[in-house]
Amino acid sequence: MPTKNKFLKRILIWRYKYISERQFVYVLSILVGLLAGLGTAILKNLTFFFHDVLEGKFIKDIHYSLYFIFPIIGLVLVYYIKTKIIKKDIGHGISTTLHAVSKRNGIIEKYKMYASLITAPITVGFGGSAGLQGPAVSTGAALGSYVAQVFHMNTKTRMLLIGCATAGAMSSMFKAPVAAIIFAVEIFSLDLAFASLVPLLLASVSAVMTSYFFFEKDALLGFKLVDAFQSKDIFYYVLLGLGTGVASVYFSKIYFRITNFFKRIKKPIHRLIFGGLAIGVMLYLIPPLYGEGYGLINNLLQGNTLGALKEIPYQVDFTNVWIVITFLLLITIFKAIAMTTTFAAGGVGGIFIPTLVMGSALGNVFAKIINALGGNVSESNFTLIGMTGLMAGVLHAPLTAIFLIAEITGGYDLFVPLMLVAAISFAFTKYFISNSIYTVELAKRGELITHNKDKNVLMMMQINKLIEKNFKVVNPEMTLGEMLKKAVAHSTRNIFPVINKEKQFLGIVLLDDIRSIMFDTEMYDKVTVETVMKSAPEIIFYNDSVAQVMQKFKESDAWNLPVVKDDKYVGFISKSKLLTAYRNKLIEVTA
Repeated sequence: MPTKNKFLKRILIWRYKYISERQFVYVLSILVGLLAGLGTAILKNLTFFFHDVLEGKFIKDIHYSLYFIFPIIGLVLVYYIKTKIIKKDIGHGISTTLHAVSKRNGIIEKYKMYASLITAPITVGFGGSAGLQGPAVSTGAALGSYVAQVFHMNTKTRMLLIGCATAGAMSSMFKAPVAAIIFAVEIFSLDLAFASLVPLLLASVSAVMTSYFFFEKDALLGFKLVDAFQSKDIFYYVLLGLGTGVASVYFSKIYFRITNFFKRIKKPIHRLIFGGLAIGVMLYLIPPLYGEGYGLINNLLQGNTLGALKEIPYQVDFTNVWIVITFLLLITIFKAIAMTTTFAAGGVGGIFIPTLVMGSALGNVFAKIINALGGNVSESNFTLIGMTGLMAGVLHAPLTAIFLIAEITGGYDLFVPLMLVAAISFAFTKYFISNSIYTVELAKRGELITHNKDKNVLMMMQINKLIEKNFKVVNPEMTLGEMLKKAVAHSTRNIFPVINKEKQFLGIVLLDDIRSIMFDTEMYDKVTVETVMKSAPEIIFYNDSVAQVMQKFKESDAWNLPVVKDDKYVGFISKSKLLTAYRNKLIEVTA
């Protein structure tokens, strides 16, 4: 440890001498991008390893019924790792990262650098119906936070490096560096200024180079655009936008309802048993729900419907387009259910890729129905754009959806329908669902970071750091003489909180209220605190947000307001300290 500290100290000294702050941030952004790319590569390789071992050695040789067993085994392994080894909550990757940015100044626990690396590949590799993008972001963000802490970077830079790690994870996962930058800006509300754009670019490029090193030219979504956009299909794309909007609302609603249902099951082991059995049944009946679902997406993009549904065990005629449509609709409906159940049962994964699976199936269904009714549209294009619609709606990230799909197709020929479907789906979903799955809980608690700098600064401030406790308390039974002797004579403040024996807050006494009688010794034994006290103009509760505190000062026009926690007096917050803290936080976050 001493050797490590000496080495780090030498690096910091050398940096202060020879490299400017901005240049050092560029270096760290490259480092963070490489680490995020490496973490994503490990996630993908481990998942593929588990999947290949199970697929190659067991399922194909024995029976598809093992689809029922493997996810349960995976959930049991994850439960054991979480409770016996890690012993801490892992949480959902992007949501927990957003919380760390908004309420913890970008400080992320060290164990999150490896927690998702271990548990997510087991969850997904054993068949859990989830994705890897969330865990990749969680791992990268934790690495970015750690690097910032090691090199003693300020809060603003620490948050920027977390954004760089997020872009790196996205870039490495999909080999889409431009969409990765937009994802970081759109989801984490980063400022797209020159100071942040260059680090994001460096991180995204370094991460994608890491991905190329490990996976060469293989892409998770391998597709080249063949069919050009035709203006005659605009009406169909409008319908697809509405359809993906409806599906996005369904996806979000089913996620919230299943999550709330499992929250009522108190013991984690009971959630595991119930959820594991439910997932097993779904995968037994609809095997394409197994794992992430990239095979389904790629087969549909290539027009290989039989390949996409090859795991279906039923003796049905897949040359009948309506039977194919029925099974694709079942996949669309149950993918959201299987994914949410995987999380609720204790699995670790993300929602990003399941939205792509659901969108691809729904887009393909739209095209097949149109063609079956006499139309002539490109099934691969509708499959792609269906993915865009679901991403825009479910994730509330229309720009990410547009640029990701445009980038992985190798061109922008579908830009018009991409924008049209993304806009319609996003607007429709936003009307019914005000916040995405990532942000709904944070929004409820008033902890969601946005592009509004004023709200962000207020949200990042902590009320416990604003409380002043150097006020002399008095009780209602005190006489004026006792108050002067025990409180006024020893206080530098002109306000005195009144509390009872249980330390409950009753009111205040202002020095101005007793100034006319404080030198009249005849009144010392005649007047009590209860006689001269009055109600506070407003009361701040300990769980109030700083925005609410600011509003109470504005409405009451007071300079000092008492803070109460569980009816007990805690201290006071002064307007001057509040405004000073606001200004300091604003400089810290935006400098």
